[in-house]
Amino acid sequence: MKVANASKINQNALLRKKQGPGYFLKRDWQLYFLVLIPLSFVIVFKYLPMTGLVIAFKDYKIAKGFWGSEWVGLQIFQDIFAKPDFAPAVRNTLLLNILDLCFSFTMPILLALLLNEVKSIRFKRINQTLLYLPHFLSWVIIGAIAYQLLSEGGGVINNLIELMGGTRVPFLQEDTNWLISYLAIGVWQSMGWGTIIYLAAMSGINPEMYEAATVDGAGRWRKVWNITVPSIRATIVTLLIMNLGKVMEGSFERIFALQNKATTEYTTTIPVLVYRWGIESGNFSRATALGLFQSVIGIILVITADRVAKKLGEDGIL
Repeated sequence: MKVANASKINQNALLRKKQGPGYFLKRDWQLYFLVLIPLSFVIVFKYLPMTGLVIAFKDYKIAKGFWGSEWVGLQIFQDIFAKPDFAPAVRNTLLLNILDLCFSFTMPILLALLLNEVKSIRFKRINQTLLYLPHFLSWVIIGAIAYQLLSEGGGVINNLIELMGGTRVPFLQEDTNWLISYLAIGVWQSMGWGTIIYLAAMSGINPEMYEAATVDGAGRWRKVWNITVPSIRATIVTLLIMNLGKVMEGSFERIFALQNKATTEYTTTIPVLVYRWGIESGNFSRATALGLFQSVIGIILVITADRVAKKLGEDGIL
């Protein structure tokens, strides 16, 4: 039987090889046509704009265009590396994103584990809806809400603190407090939406595993640690690898909405610097070079994290 099956598989492989790709293209042309639509979108809006990266190696002048501007090689990169704002921007970008990764990445996991243990379907759905809502608010709105609640002069929270006999806290008007508020607001905005993937992964866990653990006398937290967490480990690793690629990026909108003149220690990041050099100063070559540097570091981090994950026995994403 095994010999017959192997022979049949070999015959099918040879048949497919003889037929060639043209046969399958003709047979399934409707499916290939459907794929052509999103593929065209990706090529036009994702890959073709990459030709603009050439200005990172040119002294770009709008009047001369991409191809008419003078080629200067790596001179632009040497220029941005020597700028006094470059080192603080890299430091702040790494600091904010690593701290954000520690809190904003882990909180959705903990929240999903807690929601998964809730037995009341109605209570779970109400909480999920309330937790998802901040994700749909723009950072402009979130920034306005944050200043209404946390500002030192007339913020609601500071007014309550003063009424209770305390002193006003400069949540957004002092560098260290601004950093803590920045991280807390980021966790509040993202943790509800981040639980969706983990709850979906938990829904695929075989209920018989929990039943067997109950028979063996395992408590609720022992089930979480020995069944739930190992079952979603692959999902956690995949999302961690993807988030590591964003360590050099950060959210421009988030910083721009929460920054102010009183807090300048942590608000200069690479996306902010790209905005200042490119939009405000009109130096598109310098802004493009900085953005390219940021993207290359992100790719290196993703590849490195993927290889480390594979060496630890995980599947990775590449």
